Amino acid sequence: MRLTVTGIGIVGPGLADWTDARPVLAGHRPYIADSLKVTTPIGLNPNERRRATLATRLALDAARQATAGQPHGGDDEDATTLATVFASADGDMGLIDSMCRDIYQHRVAPSPTVFQNSVHNAVSGYWSIAEGCRGPSTSLAAGDGTFAAGLLEAATQVACSASSVLLVAFEVPAPELLHPHRPFGSAFACALWLEAAAPSEDHATCALAVREDEQPLTPMPDAPLEALRRTNPAARALPLLAAIAAGRSTVIRLPYWPGLQLEVRLGPGA
Repeated sequence: MRLTVTGIGIVGPGLADWTDARPVLAGHRPYIADSLKVTTPIGLNPNERRRATLATRLALDAARQATAGQPHGGDDEDATTLATVFASADGDMGLIDSMCRDIYQHRVAPSPTVFQNSVHNAVSGYWSIAEGCRGPSTSLAAGDGTFAAGLLEAATQVACSASSVLLVAFEVPAPELLHPHRPFGSAFACALWLEAAAPSEDHATCALAVREDEQPLTPMPDAPLEALRRTNPAARALPLLAAIAAGRSTVIRLPYWPGLQLEVRLGPGA
């Protein structure tokens, strides 16, 4: 399957947006793991903004970046029909942990708002409200291979429908008791606007293929970014984003499923 990436968003420690992150990922500027900065969601009413968790704010920030530069960004019809894929390995573990504690310790039913935010497709629901989007949406999880699974799902939809698809991957740290099982300290999100492959000097073109797990996964050369890549499932996207930022023709290997990896070939002849 061949794709063109026409829009990118990113939110991470020291990576405020794609404009800020691009020279860092391309190796033109040193990476400094600064504090996380997340833009307040627009398009939501005050009550919905208050209810939006960090996971929701992260995902919507990255998604907004990826869609902002699209030719049809101001076209209401386009915004309401865009297909989306939201990928998160664990969802909002802090919220789920809090809800389970209340049920076990206090024997009280969770509030409708807490339960609404705990379901795995809650983030896609907030996106549809914020953008007035009534297009199809998929929410998925696949452990450490979640980003690759999301990319493969989005690519399949592009191939089948010949329409644009927005992929959003996001992950937030686990609460204290769950942290040993998911030991990473910083949230991360990225988004890719994907279209059917077309010759372009302005956008990256890539080809996807599932391979047996015989080659090493693609690392990040910078040690702090590599630590982020190895620990945060959504940040498995970093080598792909770095290659796009540098404009390199290369092969990126992403973790997918036990014994399998997703191979992404970047370049004009992908």
